[in-house]
Amino acid sequence: MKEFKFKKIDAFATVNSMGNPAGYISLDSFSDITDKEMLQIAKELKGFVNEVGYIVKTSADEFELKYYSAEREVDFCGHATIAIMYDLLKNDIDLQQFDSLKIKTNRGVLTVENKIKEQDAVFIQAPEPFEKALLPDSKDIAKNLKIEINEIDPDFSVSIINAGLTTLLVPIKTQVSILNIFPDIDELKEFCIKSEIDIIEVFTKDVSNKSNNFRTRVFAPTFGYLEDPATGSGNSAFGNYLLGCKLWETETIIIEQNSFKDQYNIVKLQKQTDGKGDIRVFFGGGAVTRMEGKYIIQ
Repeated sequence: MKEFKFKKIDAFATVNSMGNPAGYISLDSFSDITDKEMLQIAKELKGFVNEVGYIVKTSADEFELKYYSAEREVDFCGHATIAIMYDLLKNDIDLQQFDSLKIKTNRGVLTVENKIKEQDAVFIQAPEPFEKALLPDSKDIAKNLKIEINEIDPDFSVSIINAGLTTLLVPIKTQVSILNIFPDIDELKEFCIKSEIDIIEVFTKDVSNKSNNFRTRVFAPTFGYLEDPATGSGNSAFGNYLLGCKLWETETIIIEQNSFKDQYNIVKLQKQTDGKGDIRVFFGGGAVTRMEGKYIIQ
């Protein structure tokens, strides 16, 4: 029998929304748990949380993270990172002295900005992005999303960008169209696997609150569930898309995300220049702890 410290934390939650649930296992060392056991926990928590993050502290201001869905190990999970790092910075007085922390992930070493005092939030540097040239046909995209081809907005391009996860970005004309997308999980999973993508993010400039910039929804059938209600990696891919198209017009981009018109989650994007002179996307938000205890596996 093994026993681990466990929390269930909802990332990107607001007073009007539930956020995105993540499991959080704190470890002294990754030698304390096997890959099989990490996957087992994620499978047991399917339907309760979308992914489980596992974290080890490696120095005073550095950590290593691994992520699992019910299906497989995930290279990077934005909402789990927000949940875990927000919880650590919010509750650890020693960590609060640092303006930033470093986290080691499968997608490289990333910066975590401590904005707890100023914004009650943390901002995570998205992994370095890369773009995929080969795109699925728009008719095939519409068919698998179960929308009409004319609902795809011709004023924006379809694109595939990886900023943590390989993300198909699909522009939609109206919020009404976005909110009425109800694909079949098995058909969409087959389409994603065939297209070699992890998730699909649909977006529109048609928002519920005019002080926000975009509405998005994210579908993640390859991870064992249909919709991700608030995402860091998907919206970071979207942020890099906006940079590439020269459509990033404000200092901070505020994104409404999920399938509810007025009870949406909020994801914020900011941009900064790194040490190499490249503009990097940071995604940010807060989190709410819903459950804390011990997780036992046998």
